[in-house]
Amino acid sequence: MKFQFELAGKVVMVTGAFSGLGLHFSRTLASQGCTVAMCGRRIELGKTVAASIRELGEVAEAFELDVTDAASVSRCLSAISERFGIAEVLVNNAGVAHHAPALDTSDESWSQTLDVNLTGVWRMTRAFASQLSSEGKEGSVINIASILGLRVAQQVAAYAVCKAGVVQMTKALALELARYRIRVNAIAPGYFETDLNREFFATDAGAQLIKRIPSRRLGRVEELDGPLLLLASGASSFMNGSVVAVDGGHLVSSL
Repeated sequence: MKFQFELAGKVVMVTGAFSGLGLHFSRTLASQGCTVAMCGRRIELGKTVAASIRELGEVAEAFELDVTDAASVSRCLSAISERFGIAEVLVNNAGVAHHAPALDTSDESWSQTLDVNLTGVWRMTRAFASQLSSEGKEGSVINIASILGLRVAQQVAAYAVCKAGVVQMTKALALELARYRIRVNAIAPGYFETDLNREFFATDAGAQLIKRIPSRRLGRVEELDGPLLLLASGASSFMNGSVVAVDGGHLVSSL
């Protein structure tokens, strides 16, 4: 019997893959034998980080992608198919965050955040699923949501609205795409330490936020590996429409 967590040889597409969580996900998947199509806008950076993965004897290549542009999405999927064959797993990770009080958030900032974080996920999933269904192939979509899609914080209204939309989109598309043997699930991270937020969490405000996490610490990016590999593999073959929170108990704590 084939080991359920076996991922070797799977073609996996990761958006927003050239830095942050996307880069970590790409490295993790490559280390498990996946062929990783790393996708993003900063293609020169992408070529550099993909090369660093190949230096370890793993398979990764950078592809240019702008999730706000339907033509770019189509070109990217075609390029991946020509290079590696049709991707079987899509990790929708690309995202932006706008921090400002609601009354100071411009229409432009609001629209940009929704176009990347919500409509971008829709564009990617629709194109990916269309490609798979036309070939009669099964697949898995892993949306990177957030606990802010399930509860709110101040000064991130657009981001929270987007992530709530991603949670509902995950469930709606899981329902519709199941007939094509395409599963759609989501990971909802809590607060994780990264290069982008390390400075903030060293401040008094950051320390106060950490105190509200029941585990009394930030997550480590490698603590997302288990849910990622589960949802990418056959071990989750009967999971569809699930939202897996990885947050140190933040969602079950009081406000």
